[in-house]
Amino acid sequence: MMEKEEIFSKVLRAGRRTYFFDVRATKADDYYLTITESKKFTNDDGSFHYKKHKIYIYKEDFEEFKEILAEMTDFIIQEKGQEVISERHQKDFKKELEDTPQVAEADVNKSAESFTDIDFDDI
Repeated sequence: MMEKEEIFSKVLRAGRRTYFFDVRATKADDYYLTITESKKFTNDDGSFHYKKHKIYIYKEDFEEFKEILAEMTDFIIQEKGQEVISERHQKDFKKELEDTPQVAEADVNKSAESFTDIDFDDI
């Protein structure tokens, strides 16, 4: 399916994810909506690539789509509130790490000395 140029577009940048909302036209010159999620991934060598997922929403589905989207987002907010728990968890996790007693370097060296020296050429 060859897509035509966007007629109206909005972008939502959200960390590693970017959401593209694009109004496009059918061959009959009617409008529909595409929502694309683009997520950035970093390779081990430092280069990166994007994975994209796209959905198409046509006018005949708009009303029901809007109702269900509103119902689902309202449910989540009512059940879990506006705060993003994963962000709170990350902040708490970092705080816990900072509160963890640091191991003295002498203890690390003593612990390392207790290991047996192995020469893999002997195996």
